[in-house]
Amino acid sequence: MQAKQANKLILSSETVLITDVVLIETIWTLKGKRYSLNKEKIIQVIHALFAEPNIVFEDNQAVWAALKDFTNAKPIKAGGKTKQADFPDVLIINKAKRHAQLYKLNLTNVFTFDKAAQEIDGMTDPQYP
Repeated sequence: MQAKQANKLILSSETVLITDVVLIETIWTLKGKRYSLNKEKIIQVIHALFAEPNIVFEDNQAVWAALKDFTNAKPIKAGGKTKQADFPDVLIINKAKRHAQLYKLNLTNVFTFDKAAQEIDGMTDPQYP
């Protein structure tokens, strides 16, 4: 029922703002047990949202850059498991970069404990003695 309603709204002439939080919640829902979308399908969904003329993201440039990084993210071995940066990880770094750019801040790194996310340019392990 919700999918039909969302589809109707997306296909209407109404401008639809997708905030970062809504985008992440949507991705988590699509990856979850009910839909089980893989990385390639998630990429297709985000591309499809960009193609809709009435869809507006909170920050188009950050989402587009995140989509690029997500597409290019490679799996790594960490703790005996194969892991990969997910879309929320790459959106975090790209939002930080965009914020720094807009406000002329000197951003050198965004810190994360997630080993897979550390593979994204600009993310690093907060190694403190």
